[in-house]
Amino acid sequence: MKLATQDRGFFGSTYEQKLSKLKELGFEGLEIDGKSLIENYSEIEKAVKATGVSISSICGGYRGWIGDFDDEQRKLAIADIGEIMKRTAEIGAAGVIAPAAFGIFSRKLPPFAPPRSAEVEREALLDSLSKLNDHALSTGSALLLEPLNRYEDHMINKLEDAASLIQEGGFRGVKVIADFFHMQIEERDISASLRETGSLVAHVHLADSNRLQPGCGHTDFRKGFRTLKEIGFEGHMAVECELAPGDGLQAYAEMANYLKACMQ
Repeated sequence: MKLATQDRGFFGSTYEQKLSKLKELGFEGLEIDGKSLIENYSEIEKAVKATGVSISSICGGYRGWIGDFDDEQRKLAIADIGEIMKRTAEIGAAGVIAPAAFGIFSRKLPPFAPPRSAEVEREALLDSLSKLNDHALSTGSALLLEPLNRYEDHMINKLEDAASLIQEGGFRGVKVIADFFHMQIEERDISASLRETGSLVAHVHLADSNRLQPGCGHTDFRKGFRTLKEIGFEGHMAVECELAPGDGLQAYAEMANYLKACMQ
């Protein structure tokens, strides 16, 4: 397993500076958004070759959501992600991360009842995933389907929710991203859920139970990492968290040391 992170302004202004700083801090990959990948592809490709640090994954940088209430926005998400996938495989990233949606509705907040039925939502998701599965297979990339917690999305909250859609559609180009922050809220037993999802887990996000950097909350990363090794996961685990006040670079160095200790 390898450590990655999303971008921070203090890593540098060029991609070579960013990747060099990550290498110095003990990280092995950078997660970027799709718009940056397309607009800066040549620079990113050169930086990867110069530093040996990977682009681990693509998160965001597209319009709409694959489970959007607005069908036109859903189609935009499919089209944009399809374009991003063309570059994703070329740069060697695991795939493009996509939740069903983010922040458009929660059954735990008023008005509590979504504007469409669960059956219609599942049909929309299966349609989006079918089209993106075709894009993934044709480009050699993957869609990384992300369950979010119940306050950020109402459609896909658990690993089993994502896995059931993949299995129903027989989507070989769609995998699951396991996010420790969301799992801390939604999964009864993180390790058991990881085992049940098994080889479908192709990417991981890291944040502690309070959304701060790993080591600042009560998530049992050691147990989770042992389980990831048991199911044969060898990919990147990308930090996606807020930072406690203080020196960001120092926090990242400490974070890398903490996470590597947990991996051992």
